[in-house]
Amino acid sequence: MKVIALGGAGAMGRLSVKDLASCDLVEELMIADYNVAEADALARELGDKCKARQLDANNHAEMVEAVRGFDVALGAIGPFYKYEVKMARAVIEAGVNYVSICDDYDACAGILELDGEAQKAGILAITGVGWTPGVTNVMARKAADQLDEVDEIATSWASHAADTAGKAVTLHYIHAVTGMVPTYINGRITWVPAGSGLERIRFPEPVGALNVFHAGHPEPITIPRYINARTVSLKGGLVEGYLVALANLLVKLRLTDTEKKKDMLGNFFNRVLPYMENVGRPPETGSACRTDVTGKKKGKWVHIVYGAAAHMDLITGLPASVAVQMIGEGKVKGKGVVAPEACLPPDEFLKRLDKGGIRLYEGDEMVTPMKL
Repeated sequence: MKVIALGGAGAMGRLSVKDLASCDLVEELMIADYNVAEADALARELGDKCKARQLDANNHAEMVEAVRGFDVALGAIGPFYKYEVKMARAVIEAGVNYVSICDDYDACAGILELDGEAQKAGILAITGVGWTPGVTNVMARKAADQLDEVDEIATSWASHAADTAGKAVTLHYIHAVTGMVPTYINGRITWVPAGSGLERIRFPEPVGALNVFHAGHPEPITIPRYINARTVSLKGGLVEGYLVALANLLVKLRLTDTEKKKDMLGNFFNRVLPYMENVGRPPETGSACRTDVTGKKKGKWVHIVYGAAAHMDLITGLPASVAVQMIGEGKVKGKGVVAPEACLPPDEFLKRLDKGGIRLYEGDEMVTPMKL
């Protein structure tokens, strides 16, 4: 299998690349990144099957030329509200299968609109195979498959800000907490203020119990397409409460309401965050997610809880790598644009994440290892 990793030298993409490079099924691995020096250094580190090239994601013709001839393209160029649809249009034109770690709700809605074009091109495009969405969605599918009726699916994430140095992650967070964001209530998409719906949820360690709130993510967009549920929500939060408060203030001051403002603010934060994150920094940082599914089994109400934890690069990058490998193995088939809960076999997918070092849990206390 020949794979090209778009943005493969970035903070999240490089974990996917390292895992793919260790896979015997992958015969050729191209690391395509705007930062060609980083891509070349990574390729040299990983061995002969890896090569590097420069890629400008704003140049459609260049992207089509870059991905043509590969079996699967991995999309890791963020922020995805800028680049997911651009990458998808390129792979569709080139006739190449696609797996992305897209985590922006509007980008997700945009790529779903390309479903007909992807089917016509004969390709499979799986959007949002990362931490959240990704792990959260597959856990929702695993739980839903055990019930006769699904009432509510509540997905959530939490992280230490210091758990990543990725610049696109900063822009994603700013985007996710700005303005009105989608959730799914009583059978329809409803727009609610980002930051509303404050709730305290227990996550696996080292995150622990944390306040979370509505944030802009794809789960409420995709999960109701594939799982019949009355309500689907996504809430998230950072361990560093002072950063949450600062972000909320900047949103209220309307310093995040345009793409240009987000870019300027993101650049500022990426310069100062390495210093701010050291304030009260814990011995161990981490990222976690949780999926709560409520429904009926044989007429009785049932509440199923699953969770996961790891460092952000692993919990984001490994799921995408596993999905790429499963496509190459013929274990994931179909055409068009779909989300992971629609096509990835939950048990095998989660077993491979567990084997790769992501800690999986079940039960409300988030301390019992998931039975796989």
